[in-house]
Amino acid sequence: MTSYLIDINVWLAMTWDRHPQHSSAARWYESTDRAAFRFCRFTMLGFIRLLTNRKVMGDSTLTLMAAFELYDRWRQDPRVGLAAEPPGVETLFRQAAAPFGKLPATRAVADCYLVAFAEASGAHLVTFDRGLANTAKSRHVPVTRLEAV
Repeated sequence: MTSYLIDINVWLAMTWDRHPQHSSAARWYESTDRAAFRFCRFTMLGFIRLLTNRKVMGDSTLTLMAAFELYDRWRQDPRVGLAAEPPGVETLFRQAAAPFGKLPATRAVADCYLVAFAEASGAHLVTFDRGLANTAKSRHVPVTRLEAV
């Protein structure tokens, strides 16, 4: 069974029907049989943070408790789980970040962590983000980059 580590942007798009990429994300999720879908602590926190952010959600902004309820609803699906941080992820994170070492802090920090997490756990990464997908490919981590509709 394939295990998918899903990026924050995909979790949000699958959840919020007003997200511009909702139909693309929902179609991918519904078409994926016999798979395990994973949050890691980073994506869980980001998901809750974005659901409660007025700049992101506008009139659909949730309270913190409502955001936890949406997360809990995902977790009720037997295919969805919260993956514990796998052994070796810090070493892989530093290796993935090495090409960015002479740059100021950028989105590469989060991207490198997610790639390292997927690599250490043997998961397939799913994202809309081109930069994250490229970082995964450079580390030979399986990645699906969903296209906008």
